[in-house]
Amino acid sequence: MADETNPRDRATSRNFSALRQLWPFMAPYKALMVASVVALVLTAMVSLVMPLAVRRVVDGFQTSLENLLDSYFFAALGLAMLLALGTGLRYYLVTRLGERVVADIRKAVFARMIGMSPSFYERIMTGEVLSRITTDTTLILSVIGSSVSIALRNILMLVGGIVLMLFTSAKLTGLVLLIVPLVLVPIIMLGRRLRALSRENQDWIANSSGNASEALLSVQTVQAFTNEAASNTRFGDVTEQSFDAARRRIAISAALRVIVIALIFSGIVGVLWVGARDVRADVMTVGELVQFVIYAVLTAGSVAALSEIWGELQRAAGATERLVELLNAQDSVKDPEDPAQLPEVVKGAISFENVTFHYPTRPEIAALDGVSVRIEPGETVAIVGPSGAGKTTIIQLLLRFYDPGSGAIRLDGKDLRDLERSAFRRHIALVPQDPVIFAATARENIRFGRPGASDAEVEAAARAAAAHDFLSALPDGYDTYVGERGVMLSGGQKQRIAIARAILRDAPVMLLDEATSALDAESERAVQDAVDALAKGRTTLIVAHRLATVKKADRILVFEAGRIVADGTHASLVAENGLYARLARLQFTEGMAAE
Repeated sequence: MADETNPRDRATSRNFSALRQLWPFMAPYKALMVASVVALVLTAMVSLVMPLAVRRVVDGFQTSLENLLDSYFFAALGLAMLLALGTGLRYYLVTRLGERVVADIRKAVFARMIGMSPSFYERIMTGEVLSRITTDTTLILSVIGSSVSIALRNILMLVGGIVLMLFTSAKLTGLVLLIVPLVLVPIIMLGRRLRALSRENQDWIANSSGNASEALLSVQTVQAFTNEAASNTRFGDVTEQSFDAARRRIAISAALRVIVIALIFSGIVGVLWVGARDVRADVMTVGELVQFVIYAVLTAGSVAALSEIWGELQRAAGATERLVELLNAQDSVKDPEDPAQLPEVVKGAISFENVTFHYPTRPEIAALDGVSVRIEPGETVAIVGPSGAGKTTIIQLLLRFYDPGSGAIRLDGKDLRDLERSAFRRHIALVPQDPVIFAATARENIRFGRPGASDAEVEAAARAAAAHDFLSALPDGYDTYVGERGVMLSGGQKQRIAIARAILRDAPVMLLDEATSALDAESERAVQDAVDALAKGRTTLIVAHRLATVKKADRILVFEAGRIVADGTHASLVAENGLYARLARLQFTEGMAAE
């Protein structure tokens, strides 16, 4: 489901303190920052010296010394070359710094998100997370790689320009400074509104990305139910909300530019008028007036640039807040600070001790209600029952995607909450109900179970999963690219690759959640034989609706409404004439009728 949170209701940035959160990512590159500042100061100083050279050139027209005039021109040309070199160096250093920092931020956010438990993704859409990693980091890149350096340069130009204007003409400088308060007031007032609208705009963009991601990942279902128009409408509505927020932000930003530029250049014209009268009165030379006007233009340009950068910083502050939210997000499932250690050889003994669990989004319904069971090492146990009985929940709790509300789950006597998640998960192989196939080759998909496996081991696992024949028939065999989510494969082929992946993992605990549900009868028999062989010496849990696949299990647990209502072999459960016998009669009778 899409995130229903209205971005208008979310907190907005009140100040630039969020940008301080970027410092830990910038701190490792202090040398690069220092070099960038040196280049920045150099270009600012050269820019401030240029008007002095221009003044010399202008006043030099009145001198009869031709060599002196030439030297002024050559000095001005040298300064221009130095300015060009410094500007290029500043651009390279600052842009490189921005790209490096943003790459580190993206990696840090992704590393944080990839480790979050499923309960986290019940509250936020994957598309929104992706939007923050891409769109929000692009804003930060713009600030670090451009806006901040431009802001610092313009601050230097502003301060230096005012100081040199004072040396040129204190009278005219005083007139210019009268305009400054008039310029600062709209920057501060409108800047607050810009900050809020920038955050709102980014939130709507993330909402739009989440909506699009959800629809595109389910495109076949959308088309099958002829819901294209409804999906277009939903996406269009969210996108229009994003545009509306952007439109209001742009309007205020444009108004800010109009006000600032109008005030600044009105002031410059007025000062120029006063300066022209001083030239006529021989109070100052033409060169001094030109020098002062250039400094005034540089100063005014700096103020105008700072007003524009102000809006960019507002947007970056909002984007940083959103990324920091992800980096600081608290997971309901955490590794212990001092984790216990599993024995070197994991036997695979599993026990549930009075476990009760509610999904975070359904707190009123117990998915498991006081479940207690012990599974011995090497035992094959099937879990059956009607839909919603709690079968898949057992798998999710065993992998510690969630923690039980009460009770304990143990592996070889160790409470899973006392273990590091990666430490015990490496001893578990999973075949999920909906097999996950990555946009890679078939070989890489199988090798995902054990990245260090050889090609021979990959093919052996594929043979055991009855996948070798169809993989060999693909255009490039095992090295065929199978498309996003395995779009080039059938449902049964995807499931056999997932089974091969689990076989390759060679773990002491096997979890199979409807592992053969998408297979035809012949493939199911082949895979079932492979699973039976693989289960020897391993603890195996098989979740199944099709009871024919679990008849050989050492033990069958029958679940109903989150409780274990029966426990025994196929024969004993049929003899009890309870829920299992009823399910068996329905399935086997239907199967015989179908034949």
